[in-house]
This record gives sequence, C-alpha cells and structure tokens, in this order.
Amino acid sequence: MKSGHLDTLCVQGGWEPKNGEPRVMPVFQSTTFKYDSSEHVGDLFDLKAAGHFYTRLSNPSAEVVEKKLAALEGGVGAMLTSSGQAATTATLLTLCRAGDHFVSAASIYGGTVNLFNVTLKKLGIEVTFVRPDATEADLQAAFRPNTKAVFGETVANPALDVLDIETFAKVAHANAVPLIVDNTFPTPVLCRPFDFGADIVIHSTSKYLDGHAVALGGAVVDSGRFDWKASDKFPEFTEPDPSYHGLVYTEAFGAAAFIVKARVQFLRDIGAAPAPMNAFLTNLGMETLHLRMERHCRNAEAVAAFLEKHPAIAWVNYPGLASSKDAALVRKYLPRGTCGVISCGIRGGRAAAVKFMDSLKLVAIVVHVADVRSSVLHPASSTHRQLTDEQLAAIGITPESVRLSIGIEHAEDIIADLEQALRDL
Repeated sequence: MKSGHLDTLCVQGGWEPKNGEPRVMPVFQSTTFKYDSSEHVGDLFDLKAAGHFYTRLSNPSAEVVEKKLAALEGGVGAMLTSSGQAATTATLLTLCRAGDHFVSAASIYGGTVNLFNVTLKKLGIEVTFVRPDATEADLQAAFRPNTKAVFGETVANPALDVLDIETFAKVAHANAVPLIVDNTFPTPVLCRPFDFGADIVIHSTSKYLDGHAVALGGAVVDSGRFDWKASDKFPEFTEPDPSYHGLVYTEAFGAAAFIVKARVQFLRDIGAAPAPMNAFLTNLGMETLHLRMERHCRNAEAVAAFLEKHPAIAWVNYPGLASSKDAALVRKYLPRGTCGVISCGIRGGRAAAVKFMDSLKLVAIVVHVADVRSSVLHPASSTHRQLTDEQLAAIGITPESVRLSIGIEHAEDIIADLEQALRDL
C-alpha cells in the first residue's frame, strides 16, 4: 500500500485483499505449505524463490505485520519474533560473534541489561554501558577495535531517559557500525528512529503495538541504509555463506541483507518464531495504534501534571513535562508525545510505595506495561530485581520508584484512583 499517512498504514497496511478475499487478515494457522514441484521447494530452501514453506521461518499472518511495521518505520523489511527479548537477541547475534563487543546505553530495560551483561557474555560477546546522554567523546571512548554495534532505547524502560539518537548514530557511523534502537515505547506513530540516523529498530510488540496485553511478540526492522560493504567489519554479509551454497547476502539481497540474514540464520537455527494467532492479534491491535497512542499520551500528561503537584510525591519523571531534563530532546524527537509511562517516587520509600500500590483500585498491579488498562509496578522488586543496587542507581531506579503505565480510560477516573491511594500515606 502506498500512503503518506501513518494513520492509514496502521489500519490497512500489509494486507491488500484481492477480489473475493477476506477484508480482514485471516489467521494462517498452519505449520507448513503445499507446492506443486520439488524443484520449487528446493529453490525456497536455497533462497532463490520467495514464499513460505515452514512457519518457523515465515508465515503469511506474520508477513502482513512485518510489511505493515516496515512501512510504518520506513524500513526495507521486518521480521517478527516470539518476544521482544528474542528480537534483541536476534539482532545482536546476527551482528556479533564470540570475541566481539558492542556499546549500549545503560538506561535500558532490566531484562535487556541481563541479556547483555550475563547471557551474551557467556557466548563471548562483551558490552560496555554508557549514559544515554553521553557526549560524542564519551561514546568514542567506549569503542574498541572489535566493536560491532551501538544500542539504545528511544525512551528507556522504566527510567524514561530519551536517547539522543543523532549523536549515537553519528558516533556509530564514524566507527563503521550500525545503531540499533529499541522503539517500543514511542512506536513509529510518535518517533521513527530511521529519520534520525538509526539503522535497525526493534520492538516488543507485546506492548503498545498489540496494546491489549494478549499477544507476546517482538520485531526487528531493517532500514536498509547501512553499507555493509563499506564498513568492512561484517564479512558474514559480504563473503560467501557455506550454509547456503556460497550465497553472498549483500549481492543477493542488496539493502535487505541484514533482515534476510537474521531470518534465514537466527530464526532458522534458534526457532524464536511468532505464533500465527499472535501475529493476527498484533495486527488487530496495530489498526488502532494511532488512536491509542494519542490518548495514552494525553492521559499521561494529565496524570504527570497532577503527580508533580502532590505533596506525597517526591519526584516525577515524565519526558512530556516541561520540567523534564530531556525536554529539548522531546521537542526534537517526540513532538507528538512520548508514551503513557510515568516514573515517580513515593515519599516514605519502599514501604510507602508498596502501601500506595496496594491501595489502588482502578490501576492494577501487573508485570506488564503499555496496554489499554492503567497499571502500576515497583521495578526494583520485580522487573529489575536481578540488578545490583549500583546498576539500579545507574538507570535511575530507587527504592521509592514506582512505574505507572497510563491506559486509555478517562483521565479523571485514573487521577481519582491515584488521589485516594495517596491520601492514606
């Protein structure tokens, strides 16, 4: 579909039914597909022909979401995975091998910190963490001769630091490596990192893209703009691959070399494929993404303003506030809004934070974020409990920190619930 408007792509991108076909994308609930000749199947396995032959690699339902998301982000292709964590893993393992190194913003999701600092380390891949507001000189100092990538989150979970994408991209490209940006919180409706120099975008589609907390999933999107040949750091893209009879990805697939390699090697070998039903549910959620993100942002702005004035609140961290330290970056990268997530500190520390959460009625305690229902969580004792006190402090999580995910209910009802819970502290 050719459309200059993201709203229209959200609704109709990816699925273009022909005469007599279903108006709504169906669920292709099949692990395998029929072909008329063994020669055709052989061409599929040799990557000489396009098509689906096993859902571990691709499926028509997933393909619709991949096309829609690639169009929304402005990329040449996308790949769905079974989770956001799988999308991050797929990206790093496509770019790095044992003995390699990459640079990451320190202010990122706790599970990703553990993936980088523990699991990938066991595979011989090392990481250096830098502040998300690092200067060019600070970033450059983190590089090594074996550095293969730079990573950051557009809006960090849960610290909500805004990444200076252009600065990170400038330094990454000066060192001939790609910039990977996790765009889960803003979604392409609010920010398109490729427009600011990012090369690869990832998502936990389980969050705003699905939007209803029903479908686990992740996605990798390739901008198609990184020059793998000129970099001279990625021979696996520019030299023959023996597992595909000497195929060279940059020669066979051009701008889409990265996303093809991620699919035909990582997804093939690791098997972190999405379920067709989850792809269907994700697509259904994305049809209203542009509407929901606007409501999430407006509600969060109202809640953040209320919390900022409440005496029981020690501090409020929301990039959309005029008082935010990242206000200038928000104006540059996120002028339509940031997301629906707010961090705040409850006066009285951890005990007061727990009492506040237990007193909420409309806002529920759940280990999730970024769906239509308002929720709350204490990151230090849940999603980020695997981190040390030093690591928690480095990404802005303190004992009194509470993460609120503001849904699309009426703002007055959300605020009333927060107000009654704070009243008893």
